[in-house]
Amino acid sequence: MPVNWKILVIDDDSDILDVMTITLKDAGYSVVCAPDGQTGIMLAKTHSPQIVITDIKMPGMSGLDVLETIKKIKPATEVIVTTGFADIKHAVKALQYDASDFISKPIDDDALHMALRRAMQRYTDKKQLSDYTALLENENLKTSSELVKNVNFQSSLIENSMDGILGCDENDIIVTYNKSMEMLLGYPKALVLKQMKVDRFFNPDRLLKFKKDLSGSDSGGQNRLFDYEATLLSMGKKDIPVQISGFVLSEDRVQNYMVLFISDLRALRTLEQEVTVQAKLLHREKMVSLGRLAASMVHEINNPLSGILNYIKLMIHVIEKDEDVASKNPLDQVHIQNQIQNRIQKFKSYLSIIESETQRCSDLVSGLLKFSRKTKLEQTQISVAQLIQHSLLLCNHKLELSNIVLKQKCDPDLPRVYGDFNQLEQCLINLIFNAIDATEITEAGAIPGTNGARSGGILEIRAGVDPEENLVCITVKDNGKGISKEDQAFVFEPFFTTKKEGYGVGLGLSTAYGIIERHKGTIVVESIPNVGSQFVIKLPFGRDRLVKTD
Repeated sequence: MPVNWKILVIDDDSDILDVMTITLKDAGYSVVCAPDGQTGIMLAKTHSPQIVITDIKMPGMSGLDVLETIKKIKPATEVIVTTGFADIKHAVKALQYDASDFISKPIDDDALHMALRRAMQRYTDKKQLSDYTALLENENLKTSSELVKNVNFQSSLIENSMDGILGCDENDIIVTYNKSMEMLLGYPKALVLKQMKVDRFFNPDRLLKFKKDLSGSDSGGQNRLFDYEATLLSMGKKDIPVQISGFVLSEDRVQNYMVLFISDLRALRTLEQEVTVQAKLLHREKMVSLGRLAASMVHEINNPLSGILNYIKLMIHVIEKDEDVASKNPLDQVHIQNQIQNRIQKFKSYLSIIESETQRCSDLVSGLLKFSRKTKLEQTQISVAQLIQHSLLLCNHKLELSNIVLKQKCDPDLPRVYGDFNQLEQCLINLIFNAIDATEITEAGAIPGTNGARSGGILEIRAGVDPEENLVCITVKDNGKGISKEDQAFVFEPFFTTKKEGYGVGLGLSTAYGIIERHKGTIVVESIPNVGSQFVIKLPFGRDRLVKTD
């Protein structure tokens, strides 16, 4: 590897910046670092790195803005973007902006070096092509042998380009058709060169639109296209999504040759579809939990509503009775006044109960609505005790219906954590519902503290501080059927489930794992079959431990 490769790394996470710097320097690269996009642009201008590695999500100037700016000021620079799973759609967009590659976080060394090799190859190819073009423009070839050598070099560059290269003469007959085009469309070169016209690869309507856009100035300039998305027809008449950059070579104001550089977008489209499907599945998992919550709350809400209705009926009955007594004894004003005073005191008591029960219904409904919404990640101070109580409020009736004995212990003066309340609540509700599902109904005689009542088991929720690691710990423990040692290795993987069909799609724990990871925390499981399971969440606290948003 050449020793003169210079790499600019841009990331607002100082830990990631330090690790990547050490890794790249150990591999022999010259490394320049920037904590934000604006600084990165300044360093790109002054240090002229061949490769830039930038995080997509950063405060202020985003990675996409950095990519777009660098491509304007230094088009030859190769840009690799880094992103988290929740923001894959922005990584896809970065590729459309001509990023050479993207790497998912946490960054794997092998993936990093593979992306760098691709970027260096692209940079080298483009540099060689640029140097050759400059040579043709600025120097006269001195000998015929030099001419032959450079023509061969040019042919080699075209033939081995990762992008498909297609060239047509003034009659649209194909005169350039490289190996990548053969792989893309399936037509062998022998059948194409100087025999086929470009219209063979386009639907007629699409070809007319393509030529119109090429001759216009909206997609890159007059007779030029840049990153133009279109669809070509393969040898098997299948539509292939592509991205085209190209231009028309003119001589004496007469349009002659058309040159197109074509990139295959099939893998990109597949990735976009996978992201869409994953997003739908994740939302479906949340709606499954919401449906179970709503079903269990029908009775939870109906009980206070029945009480409100009964108290209102009672108050109406008392008023009607007093009116009847007053009409029969109009002169007994003292007795009537005493009755009114007594009724006022009772009505105050009734109205207090009605207010309390109405507020209870409102809290439950508000909790359901908040849980169901798709919200953006918010970074706020969160009381762990309040988080647990709010989660239990939504799960309370499900616990009662399942005859679960709930035990809570929350250390006083717990420090607040920083992150998204709604997402952490979703994580806790998933764990509570899993504990309910895992707990088998047993005779309560074997369970202390149940006074002989039939019980589904015990659910314990504890919150405290790990003083050695400066972390807040939340433990959800049950005495259910447990998880086998073999399955424990897979419980956090997407689509893995031990539940019966219809009780989830195996994304609950995977979603919880992703939520805790984005909050820079950890979640682990400890379980013994037929004894029970406990999930332990550890979250950092302090303003310097904000949530990762990529």
